[in-house]
Amino acid sequence: MDNKYINNMLSEMDKDLASKGMSRRDAMKLAGISSASFLMGGTSAQAAEEEIVKTDAKGRILIVGGGLAGMSTARRLTTMLSNPDITVIEPEKLSVSYQPGQTLVAAGIWDIDDIKYNRDDFVPDGVKLIADKVIGFNPQKNNVTTASGQQVEYDYMILATGLHLDFERILGLEAAGRCYSSGDNSKLIEVLGDDICSIYTAEGAERTWEIMQKKIAEAKSGKKLKFLFTHPSTPIKCGGAPKKIMYLANTRLKEAGARDNVEMTFFTNGGAMFGVPEYHDAILGQFEREGFKWKYRHNLIEVQKENKIAVFDSKWQEKGPWDPIMKEYEVIPKHEKVKVPYDFLHISPEVIAPREVRESDIGSPAGWVPVNKETLQHFQYKNVYAIGDVAAVPMGKTGGSIRKQYKVLCDNLIAQMNGKQLSAKYAGYTVCPLITDIGRVMLAEFDWTVKPTPSFPLDPTVERWVWWLMKVYALKPMTMYGMLVTGKA
Repeated sequence: MDNKYINNMLSEMDKDLASKGMSRRDAMKLAGISSASFLMGGTSAQAAEEEIVKTDAKGRILIVGGGLAGMSTARRLTTMLSNPDITVIEPEKLSVSYQPGQTLVAAGIWDIDDIKYNRDDFVPDGVKLIADKVIGFNPQKNNVTTASGQQVEYDYMILATGLHLDFERILGLEAAGRCYSSGDNSKLIEVLGDDICSIYTAEGAERTWEIMQKKIAEAKSGKKLKFLFTHPSTPIKCGGAPKKIMYLANTRLKEAGARDNVEMTFFTNGGAMFGVPEYHDAILGQFEREGFKWKYRHNLIEVQKENKIAVFDSKWQEKGPWDPIMKEYEVIPKHEKVKVPYDFLHISPEVIAPREVRESDIGSPAGWVPVNKETLQHFQYKNVYAIGDVAAVPMGKTGGSIRKQYKVLCDNLIAQMNGKQLSAKYAGYTVCPLITDIGRVMLAEFDWTVKPTPSFPLDPTVERWVWWLMKVYALKPMTMYGMLVTGKA
């Protein structure tokens, strides 16, 4: 991330502002933030100018995973340690690619090259990179084994492996297997075919735009179509993403004058649009405004590609017989398979921790790495931490979560290395810039209180153009520069 990119970004943002008859300063005033804060995606001036006092603490630190979580943590640790001894193990060359931009690629707003970044360009000076994959964990002896047979020892380990997209769990798509968001996902694209897509990989996002354009052309010609969008039964990367792509498809259909020919339905495994009531109500109002249909407690379990049928497990509860002891009626869970025809199917897949984590002593029966949700320290192995998607913390699978987690983790690890108590606490902060239209975003911020926790003096349930500017122009430099290059954002 260099000054040339930032200057280009500001130039494009100014053009967008000019089209609305507004200056950059006026936009900043509207948001109640400074220009520097906006550029860094809401980073405070104090954070941008943060001075870190180095410590002479010693220890071999191993980071397993070199995506945003792993590399940002490595970067920050190098600013905190006088003589860092840090190793990152990461096999994928594009591991630091900008995943939040995949939604924009899928809507034809960005190109795939706008989100691809090379891992080796973001390895901090002095950090050793092992371009390999960990296949075995031995926390009792403080070492790991890689696919090439190399054994790497550590004093402290940070798990930042990310997660697997579990397409093979869906009947009819077993051949797609499990995959990461980055890497060679050509097999997945082939298995999904011409009517099914997913923005959860970079290539999948590009393919989504290709399919969407073809379907919009069909609708524009007068053909009546059914667009289906799914949200699965597991925690997922960015819980708002399944809705974002639906909103953007809706915008593209309206632009083409073809919206009236498409029935758009959202199927979610849950019983609400969002876990925070205020955002649920706002989204429900948006759905009603746009004429969307929706079904709660419907989880995609099968795809019959030859007939273009999506099969959902529909769940509900019925009142059973009276229990004279408990003095209440029994509740009987019910479910049935529901078949729904589609012309365009967007899948948000269920996710799972990588097998080498899930089936090791470092994992848990649920699959995720069991850590204290506030300190991010492993419950059993006190010299082990986890961050990002693989950590078993509530509502923590977003880049915005990592932005808060990596500072907490680094502070606690340094404290432990110095023989001190772990005092830094992650409060569960999560942010979802929910794109509701091209040019409008609802900035949903919340934490474990399950209440809106806005960073700016504006109603967080209102869709705003200024948050669109932040999403499209400011969040990427905040991530790529503020976190991966400086370790301060």
